[in-house]
Amino acid sequence: MNVTASSTVAAHTEAGAPADPAQICAAWAATGRFAEYVVYERDGRWIFAADVAARIVLTGTDVSVSTGDTTTSRRWADDPGARPVDALAEAVAALPMADWQLYGWVGFDFAAGHHGLGDRVADDAVLAHLIVPRVELTVSSHGIESAGAGGVDIGGVGLDDELLAVARSAGDIAHENAQRATPPIDIDSDPYDYRGSVAAAVSEIADGKYQKVIMSRHVDIPFAVDMPATYARARVANNPMRSYLVSLGGIETAGFSPELVVSATADRQVLTEPLAGTRPLGRSPEEDAAARDELLNDSKEITEHAVSVRACFGEIESIAEPGTTAVTEFMAIRERGHVQHLASTLRGTLRTDTGPWVALSVLFPSITASGIPKAPALDAVYRLEPKPRSLYSGAIMTASSSGELEAALVLRSVYAQDGQAWLRSGAGVVEQSRPDREFEETCEKLVGLAPFIVAAQQPGSDGARGSL
Repeated sequence: MNVTASSTVAAHTEAGAPADPAQICAAWAATGRFAEYVVYERDGRWIFAADVAARIVLTGTDVSVSTGDTTTSRRWADDPGARPVDALAEAVAALPMADWQLYGWVGFDFAAGHHGLGDRVADDAVLAHLIVPRVELTVSSHGIESAGAGGVDIGGVGLDDELLAVARSAGDIAHENAQRATPPIDIDSDPYDYRGSVAAAVSEIADGKYQKVIMSRHVDIPFAVDMPATYARARVANNPMRSYLVSLGGIETAGFSPELVVSATADRQVLTEPLAGTRPLGRSPEEDAAARDELLNDSKEITEHAVSVRACFGEIESIAEPGTTAVTEFMAIRERGHVQHLASTLRGTLRTDTGPWVALSVLFPSITASGIPKAPALDAVYRLEPKPRSLYSGAIMTASSSGELEAALVLRSVYAQDGQAWLRSGAGVVEQSRPDREFEETCEKLVGLAPFIVAAQQPGSDGARGSL
C-alpha cells in the first residue's frame, strides 16, 4: 500500500504549543550547526551529544582514535585470535581523558568477526563509530541541562543564546513541519523477493541448518529525507524503549527501538530484553484485544519466543557469575507503536573476568534480530538477503568510564547514506513460517514509521524553519 501522512500528527503540534524534548533536540539537529550528533532518549530524558572531542572508528581491519588534530591507528586484524570487540575495548582504554561518555553506533557487521564470518565483511567496512562529545545537553520535562562531556573543556560551547532561542521556537518548528506533505512510500511491493528469501530459510530450517533466522527486507525511499523533522514527527506516534536521531560517520538514522540488546551497570549487572512474536496494534480496542489473545495462543509465535529466551539465557549464563542468570519476566505483552510483542527480561551479574564490552560482543546482535544458533543464522542472513544491513539490527549505544554500557537495537528506523534513503523491516522465520504472513508482519512494523517520513526541502524553497 502507498502510505501517506497521518492527519493526527498536526493535532499534537499546534501552533504556539510548548515544545517537547524530542522536538527541541530535532530543532538543534536541524540548525546545521553541528555536522555530527547523536540524540538518545532514555527514561524520559533526551541527550543531545555533538561537537566531537574524541572519536573511535573500528573497521574490518583497523581501529583509530582521534583527539583534536591527532589520530592514532593500528591494524588489529593481524593479531592472532583478535576479535573486533578486543580492538574496540583497547581503543576505549586509550582515550586520553579520565572521565568520558561515549555515544555512537555499532553496525550489523560488527558481529561477523565474533562468529567466524569475518570474510563476509570488507576490510574498510566500518563496524563501529563512537564519539566523546564536547557538547552534552540533557532535555526533559524539567528543562535543559548543559555539560561538557568526558572532562573536556567545552570552550563556551554549551547552551548558548542561539541554541536557547532554537529551543524556544522548537514547538512552532514542529508545527510547521507537521503541515508539510509526505510523499507516498510503497511498502507493499516486493522488488527484492522477500518472500523467496523466507521460503529459502524455511527450507534450510527444515533441513536442520538452524532453528530460527530473522529475514529482513529493504524498502527504497524515492526522495531525500529530512531526518530531524521525521524524528520529531514520528516520535508522537511511537512509544519506544529508546529513540535516537543520529548523524555520524556519513550515516544518518532516526528510529524508535523496541528493545535493548544489552544494558550493563557500573556494579556489573547485565540485562537483555528479547521481543519475539508480533501482532498489529492500534486498529480498534476490540481488534487489538483479539490480536493479543491470538498472539498469546499462537504456537508458532510461542515457539519463536521460547527458543529466543532460551538462547538469550545461554548467552548471559556464559558471561555471568554462576547461579545469577534469571528470567525475571516471561512472555509479557509489550506495545511498541503499531505492533504488540511477546517480551521477556533476562538478568545476570557479570563475572570479574568479563565486562560490558564482552557482554556487548556476546549478546550482539540481538537474538531477535539474527537467529538461533547465532552463527549459522548470521551466515544465512549474509547469503539470503540481497541488500546489506548496514545499521539495521545493529545498535545505537552509549558507554561511560564508570563501566556502564547500553546498546539499543536498531529497528523501526529510517536510514540515509550517500544520497540514498531507505527503510528496513524483518520477521522471525521458523519452520512453521509462511512467506506471506512474514511479509505482512514487516508491513505492520513499517506502518509505524513510513507515514511520518518528511521529505527534505529543496534548496531555496520556502519551507519550514526546521530545515535551517
